[in-house]
Amino acid sequence: MTEKIKKIRTAINGVLLLNKPLGISSTQALGRAKWLIGALKAGHTGTLDPLADGLLPLCFGHATKLAHDLLDADKTYEARVVLGQTTTTGDVEGEVIASSDAVITRAQWDVIIPQFLGDILQTPPMYSALKKDGKPLYEYARAGIEVEREARAVRILNLETVSFDYPHVVMSVTCSKGTYIRTLAQDMGDALGVGAHLSGLRRTAVAHLQLADALTLEQLEAIPESDRIATLLPLDALLQDAPAVYLPHALAARFVQGQRLALKDVHDLNQDVVEGVTLRIYWQDSGQHAGQITSQQPPVLLGLATQTRGVLSPQTVLMTVLPE
Repeated sequence: MTEKIKKIRTAINGVLLLNKPLGISSTQALGRAKWLIGALKAGHTGTLDPLADGLLPLCFGHATKLAHDLLDADKTYEARVVLGQTTTTGDVEGEVIASSDAVITRAQWDVIIPQFLGDILQTPPMYSALKKDGKPLYEYARAGIEVEREARAVRILNLETVSFDYPHVVMSVTCSKGTYIRTLAQDMGDALGVGAHLSGLRRTAVAHLQLADALTLEQLEAIPESDRIATLLPLDALLQDAPAVYLPHALAARFVQGQRLALKDVHDLNQDVVEGVTLRIYWQDSGQHAGQITSQQPPVLLGLATQTRGVLSPQTVLMTVLPE
């Protein structure tokens, strides 16, 4: 009986929105959730440091094939900043290496915000996992070695002040992939002439996914084991921003074999299919195929594709045969 249950539970496909706690790595959080769900295959959609908490979307089964889009997605954070102190690491873990007695007003803070909106350049911090000659930067930093780093272009889409009570500032930041919030806080402090560091960081959104909809590990554990799978979102929860294309049975059978399709053969498109844009591909069972009449079934997500010159090309295929 145990083996049978295990086999059934390993074939799990879906997305869990986890509220990762402080003090554990993303990999540790994934391992715990994977064990609680009973899944065989799992992955996350972007690392949260142990000192950060908040939204960590976890992918199980076929959803792992779709995780790459969220890795590249814009993310929103609530950052708690301490002005007037610079640390070695850019956060509370580091030693204070510079302090300022100056008092910054809210008006002074508001003045600098526009210069950090839009496309900006950031120099990655020494205490980061980026590699130089195959070695993580934090290893050089721990050895007291400063290495040259190239500034990188990132984008700050939104920056709002949630609260200001000098020296403590809370801000909400929506940013592109690769943005270091520690560096942003420090650069803003430097622009004010007083320095700054992060005292806390919480991820509140990944693309359209929201922290408000996430579960903690404790909440997941409190749910009866047989009901935990019901907490998973469907595969296409990751893809709400991608236009949908629905295929009849004959074309769907070709798609899952990796074959390219002529867009002109796909009828009843409810929107223009833009060239190069990632598309969600569904099998929409019409209720009749292979000479048999069946009941109408909900659309089945088959994978992702792009359209170029009127040809639909599979990019990610989630199954090799259509479900019966």
